[in-house]
Amino acid sequence: TLPKNVNRIILGPFEISTWYFSPYPEDFWHRRELFICEYTLKYMKKQKVFAQYAAANTARSPPGEEIYRVPAPGLSAIASLPPPEDLTVFEVDGSEDKVYCQCLCLLAKLFLDHKTLYYDVDPFLFYVLCERDAEGHHIVGYFSKEKHSADGNVLACILVLPPHQRKGYGKLLISIAYELAVREGKTGSPEKPLSDLGKLTFQSFWALALL
Repeated sequence: TLPKNVNRIILGPFEISTWYFSPYPEDFWHRRELFICEYTLKYMKKQKVFAQYAAANTARSPPGEEIYRVPAPGLSAIASLPPPEDLTVFEVDGSEDKVYCQCLCLLAKLFLDHKTLYYDVDPFLFYVLCERDAEGHHIVGYFSKEKHSADGNVLACILVLPPHQRKGYGKLLISIAYELAVREGKTGSPEKPLSDLGKLTFQSFWALALL
């Protein structure tokens, strides 16, 4: 495992310490912090540049199609922030919104040790979970899956961002992955190997499902 090359990211109201190396372009390496737009996931080195970008940016959700919405459970990752109104999921096609999906994979790699997919996103669909409030849809996690899995995998990669862990979002993403498989008339399992956190989330999901 390469040593991590970005110390922390600024994503919305969160300052998040990173865990692992991610193959951002080399001129973004060895940064104390990286500024990432929570709607487009585009990344910048300097706060001033990011502020200018944010002021001009009109996106308030991931690209793709909203496929799921449910009232939020009333949990906020920061006590001073109002709780979200809804949880939403967007289906994003890697071949149609390539830059967004590549940026999502780079972001995910900061928190996943064994992730290998970064730029070849065309064969994948990405399901992005958000908390929605009056400002927009704020990413909290995602899972990806192959459009055509030879091994019958229902899920390729799963991540809940650190500020939003322990809120049940991982189990929600897994349940959505299995529900999509049922609607497609498929059965299967997650792609192996799972990350340590992914393994724990699946164990917790099945412990609840089987009780």
